[in-house]
Amino acid sequence: MKILVLNSGSSSVKFQVIETDLERMNAHEDQTLATGLVEKIGLADSRLVLKVPDRKSYSDYREILEHRAAIEWVLRILTDPEVGILGDVTDVGAVGHRVVHGGETFASSVLITPDVVQQIEECSVLAPLHNPPNLRGYYAAHAALPGVPHIAVFDTAFHQTMPPHAFLYGIPFQLYTKHALRRYGFHGTSHRYVAFRGSQILGWEKEEHNLITVHLGNGCSLAAIDHGKSIDTSMGFTPLEGLLMGTRTGDMDPAIVPWLMAMEEMTLHQVNTMMNKHSGLYGVSGVSSDMRELVEARAAGHQRADVAFRMFCYRVKKYIGA
Repeated sequence: MKILVLNSGSSSVKFQVIETDLERMNAHEDQTLATGLVEKIGLADSRLVLKVPDRKSYSDYREILEHRAAIEWVLRILTDPEVGILGDVTDVGAVGHRVVHGGETFASSVLITPDVVQQIEECSVLAPLHNPPNLRGYYAAHAALPGVPHIAVFDTAFHQTMPPHAFLYGIPFQLYTKHALRRYGFHGTSHRYVAFRGSQILGWEKEEHNLITVHLGNGCSLAAIDHGKSIDTSMGFTPLEGLLMGTRTGDMDPAIVPWLMAMEEMTLHQVNTMMNKHSGLYGVSGVSSDMRELVEARAAGHQRADVAFRMFCYRVKKYIGA
């Protein structure tokens, strides 16, 4: 069966087509048939990129104003006789949707039903920038492929096994009971896969899955895995907590926020934007949020790039040691 995987953002749709052949799966062979994205949704020069193994990548430009048109464009290209990899849209047996936040409602992937859609909408208060576009992608894909199952896969679900002493904050308890204000963790699908695959490589049984998983990219997190379950992770209520990242601060004294608002006369929105978009490796180095560029700058003697590099490595080691 061929599965279409979608990651719908505010202005982009990333996609992947996977063949679920059991023999190849057991042999740990790559079953990716195609990957790609539609970017700059809402603009006149939207771009689609399709990458198929052992082929030259394909790209095209056109005006795509909303997610439904983007999904239709993806399906049209995937079934194109010259560049596609599907004979017909009916070759798609199921669609998997990345959903960032499942709150305390979802502890695993689920079949999307009207009730599930409503619950995802209710979780949008916890991820107002991510869940709404995730749902727009679902609506668009369901309209194009109404006859196949659609599955929601949540970033937060894997970490729902964290115990209260790991997920609660040291704030008045009624704020948790009223607003579900707690640590959720993210990158759960990545941590779950790395724990599973790492244990396979090591020849461990499930009950022996005691390890630390590390997800390093523009966003970074670690997770402590005990008997195959997440018992702690570095990210918190939002992806801002934890490690130093590409443009995010990671851990910092929360009293810095009101201090900046007073001393720099910044608004809350400005401070939030600074912490998420202008900090981390980029903010410290003044060079880039990309570690590859920092390594080059560091080798050329750039002192702030060296400091950012050392901060990043120190934070990773510190969390692993904890």
